[in-house]
Amino acid sequence: MTTQRRHDIDILRVLAFGLLILYHLGMAYVAEWGWHVKSSHQSETLQLVMLALNQWRMPLLFLISGAATYFLLYKLGGRGFLFHRLHQLLIPLLFGMLIVVPPQAYYEALANGVIEPGYLNFLWRYFTFQPWPADSFTGSHVGITWNHLWYLPYLLCYTVAVIPVALWLRARQQQLTAWISEIRVWQLLLLPLLPLTLYGLFLFPRFGGINYAVIGDWYTHAQFFTFFLCGYLLVSNRAPWQLLSHWCIPLVVAAALSYSLFLFFDKVLPEDAFYGQSFIHLVIVYANRWFWLLAVLACAYRYLNKPFRWLPYANEAVYPCYILHQTITVTTVFTLGSLPLGPVFEPLLVLLITVAGCLLIHELLIRRVPLLRLLFGLKPLTGKRSPAASSLAQGT
Repeated sequence: MTTQRRHDIDILRVLAFGLLILYHLGMAYVAEWGWHVKSSHQSETLQLVMLALNQWRMPLLFLISGAATYFLLYKLGGRGFLFHRLHQLLIPLLFGMLIVVPPQAYYEALANGVIEPGYLNFLWRYFTFQPWPADSFTGSHVGITWNHLWYLPYLLCYTVAVIPVALWLRARQQQLTAWISEIRVWQLLLLPLLPLTLYGLFLFPRFGGINYAVIGDWYTHAQFFTFFLCGYLLVSNRAPWQLLSHWCIPLVVAAALSYSLFLFFDKVLPEDAFYGQSFIHLVIVYANRWFWLLAVLACAYRYLNKPFRWLPYANEAVYPCYILHQTITVTTVFTLGSLPLGPVFEPLLVLLITVAGCLLIHELLIRRVPLLRLLFGLKPLTGKRSPAASSLAQGT
């Protein structure tokens, strides 16, 4: 059992949420992909970059959450861990749905031509939870939405589900440690592909892709909880990480090759070109997803497992920035859309406003006001230390 702080996991958490901010910015500008508010400047080339990221960006977040869960469970115990997570996830989710997310729905409904301008009138109807006309905004069929905060209720489900699993694994800790200590690279590469492929064969045809509603989303739950458990198991032992570090460069090459194969099957090869094509395509999809995760984990462990001075502050800031960023992005894209800024300056300005807005709101308000710290899922300030000193000392 290992309990040493993993700086690479902390850094990956910051980078993964930073990548999420960039990805959501890209959604406003990528051609042929729907999103809340779209810019008039759209790029088909951007699809290749977005496609490369969306295969593993959310699995990475759930894997990192599983890794964090391992350390928190060891530190807090089952009951303490559950109460900690309920506080950290439920309060920001409810606050976000009530205060942070509504502007996204408002500007999406405006962009779709469903409502007239007037935010207060929109809020009056929004909080009655009455269904809106079809395609008013994401979640309009129930009258309210959590948009990008869907990650929080999904993570909450896995938080509850992992506790009995963790107790079962802990009772078999000696056998589990012995097995993980002897793990081989082929096992790291191939074993997770078996359940993922089975999900694709049997669950995806019945339930489809993610519905963002938690209920009835069994394919998504099976996939994300598997990545969550992989993160939990991987950080319980140092042996897999030494193996990943040794194979870092080959894993990067394997990830690049798997994406090339993914594009070939998805974009180039005609349908039904040969017998068994759909099954091979399915395996390639999950191999691409898993190889990229392994490559990212390997590179982070090899090069980033260091206590950088900026890391505690970034680790605290990243959660509020995640909660805030999409509202700032949607609002800014809608507002700047009427200006002749062009296809280069407009997205750069949106990115600047989004990042600066998140960091300034966090620095000047959230981290300094106890109530806001609670609403954004941060630890309370303790003692007489300044907010800066407290942040550097605590991290998340």
